Amino acid sequence: MSYTRLLYHIVFRPKNSIPAITEKYEECLYKYIWGFIKRKNGVLYRINSMPDHIHMLVQLPPSSSLSDFMRDLKTATNKYMNEEKDKFPLFSGWGKSYCAYSCSASDITDISDYIKTQKEHHKKTNLHDELLKISKECGINIEMKYFLKE
Repeated sequence: MSYTRLLYHIVFRPKNSIPAITEKYEECLYKYIWGFIKRKNGVLYRINSMPDHIHMLVQLPPSSSLSDFMRDLKTATNKYMNEEKDKFPLFSGWGKSYCAYSCSASDITDISDYIKTQKEHHKKTNLHDELLKISKECGINIEMKYFLKE
């Protein structure tokens, strides 16, 4: 038997960073995503969003690759949001890229708190600056000219 704990802080956004995640209905989207993750045998520790992006702290099973998980999540939520067009009228799909940062179990509380306070946090900083800061801390070089324009 294998023993794993594969934790990821994932950030993804609507195509072209359109503010398509309506605050009034974001909880509906979170519940849908939570159900998707449960069906994939994952664990959702925290989710929160701004109109132009979503943060999640997720534990994935070892049988699920991160890229397959994100492809399937984007496909499923794309279908859901298009079926609920009255709730997400500006949504036209997800951006091609996403950011995923591996985490230690000792980081769960800090990252969960960070995600929980997204709306407060973004009164001071935008998505661009936020991703550059997080990525730099993780040793990742993001080509923002590509990430934010797809």
